[in-house]
Amino acid sequence: MRIVDIRETAVPLKSKLANSSFDFSEMTTSVVALITDVVRDGAPVVGYAFNSTGRYACGAAMRARFIPRILTAPPSSLLDSSGDNFDPAQVLAVMQQREKIGGDAERSVAIGTIEVALWDAVAKIARQPLHRLLAERHNGGRISQSVFCYVGGGWYWPGQTLDDLKDEMRRHLDTGYTMVKMKVGGLPLDQDLRRLEVVLEVVGGGDRLAVDANGKFGRDEALAYAKALAPFGLRWFEEPCCPLDFALMAEIATHYAPPLATGENLYSTQDVVNLVRFGGWRAGHDIIQVDPPQASGIVQYARTVAMLEDNGWNRSALFPHGGNQMSLAIAAGFGLGGAESYPGVFGDFGGFADDARIENGRLSLSDRPGIGFEGQARLYAIMRELAA
Repeated sequence: MRIVDIRETAVPLKSKLANSSFDFSEMTTSVVALITDVVRDGAPVVGYAFNSTGRYACGAAMRARFIPRILTAPPSSLLDSSGDNFDPAQVLAVMQQREKIGGDAERSVAIGTIEVALWDAVAKIARQPLHRLLAERHNGGRISQSVFCYVGGGWYWPGQTLDDLKDEMRRHLDTGYTMVKMKVGGLPLDQDLRRLEVVLEVVGGGDRLAVDANGKFGRDEALAYAKALAPFGLRWFEEPCCPLDFALMAEIATHYAPPLATGENLYSTQDVVNLVRFGGWRAGHDIIQVDPPQASGIVQYARTVAMLEDNGWNRSALFPHGGNQMSLAIAAGFGLGGAESYPGVFGDFGGFADDARIENGRLSLSDRPGIGFEGQARLYAIMRELAA
């Protein structure tokens, strides 16, 4: 049993949307195909992944360091104790050889994308959906049948009107979602508050709406937004400042009583340790949103979850960033608070399987082996071509 090849290609997202800080017109993502010599249903098992959205393709690091390390390692060193499947922890350790401690963001996306593709292959070899395999290994065998999903929407589109924004939110609710998120920080505070007010007219209460500043604000503006947003009782206020400015995070937490959220731009377990140690984040109240494919993968995410639980955090406070089938499987497998969804954005990379349906804010899980990209026709066509 061995990994025969690992291939990567960069694909443009071709998106015109924007958050408070940047637009996605140049954004790319790395698609990975990890090819094995294991045969299931008459064909070699191939694991797939992509590096979520919001970070550019990282194929150069994959091809120069991480893929060669895996392919030149003794095949037996990559197997689990049974010898019947690959061991993601062993493969992660091989990729991390000769890597200097610290500076995880330089490599974590490349490592994590390959590692998640490996998990897709591992689950397919085991003939199980990934969420079920993860539940057996990391959630005491408690298997979820559905996952709570909220919409990551409310972007700044060229020429968007308030009526357009309201129509978008109505579509999400009509589709079956019960909670939405919108962007703030791309317009002056008074205009953002008007946008928020019209969205609340559609969704009802603040507990059904979160806002995301994408790290835009310095101290004065962050505190001004915190003061203005607090009376709305929102589900959470996400990334009000640079996610590594833990001192400012802690100061905001002392001024903003409702829940705060961050984590999609933290790339190591130590980053998250620093957040809960120095960032003022409140267990049982605030939200952490690490993106596993961008943070060295699922093995490292399990270590982060264990660290958080040791520090009094409940898994219900963890919502992986991503809005894709990878984050959906991880949220279900680990028994987390829920998953993000990006309907209608990021082209072929946003959303879930073509037959996925939302009912009362929850998405039922499929029985497809692995992550289930095979049920997402346009995205799977890109992946399958890479493996051909």
